[in-house]
Amino acid sequence: MTLSVIQIVLVALIAGLYRFDRIGTQINGHNCVLWATLAGLVIGDPLAGMQIGATCMLMSLGVAAIGGSSVPDYIMAAIVGTVVTVTTGQDMSVGLAIGIAVGLLWVQIDVIVKTLNIFMAHKQQEFAARGEYGKMKAVTFMGPIMFCLGEMIPVLIVMLIGGDAVNAVLEAMPAWFTKGLSVAGGILPVVGMAMLLNYMPAKQFFSYLVVGFVLSAYLGLGILPIALLAGAAAYEYYKAHSVASAATAQLSSEGVLEDE
Repeated sequence: MTLSVIQIVLVALIAGLYRFDRIGTQINGHNCVLWATLAGLVIGDPLAGMQIGATCMLMSLGVAAIGGSSVPDYIMAAIVGTVVTVTTGQDMSVGLAIGIAVGLLWVQIDVIVKTLNIFMAHKQQEFAARGEYGKMKAVTFMGPIMFCLGEMIPVLIVMLIGGDAVNAVLEAMPAWFTKGLSVAGGILPVVGMAMLLNYMPAKQFFSYLVVGFVLSAYLGLGILPIALLAGAAAYEYYKAHSVASAATAQLSSEGVLEDE
């Protein structure tokens, strides 16, 4: 499948808009499903975008750029994975593995962009010290522009190479390597979930994890019914502990009054 110029431009703009939202408005800046689905909608397969976006969302659980650190860009990975999957007709796991590789590349791009922004900050200080506030404001806009270009350029490169070129590279790879990409594509969501569990009180709620595992592995329930059951259990747990907390607080207050 060959993408039209309009499709290439729109997907690149989606990538740039995502980065602008991530560093600015922060409305849906971490939603892999949304941005990958939009990219899939532009190139004619929103379902593939939704599936790849959901997989990347699982991978990104527990990953955060704390303190200005640079982390892999899983939304870029989702967009690129969607483009590669749809344009080449390859298995989703192969497109996803290529997308992850591009998302890992973002770590280096992010460092470069942040380094350039340090230079821009010094220029702002110079203009402010000289009272040239118009120039200071103009330089301020260079930061978001550079971040957006850092997102758009890798996506553009993948799209401009084209599905045929990507297919040619994949066909030149040995079977064991492409098989490895598929296996890695299946393992990475589990790694993301494991990272998330490190930040959660898993030991305290281990029984709930076992119930969820049984519902999925042995009873074959999908994610939505399990999520609904988990939500109901969480609500009952909240109600029970709210009542217990209120009763404890009442006893404590009564005890204080009696002492007085």
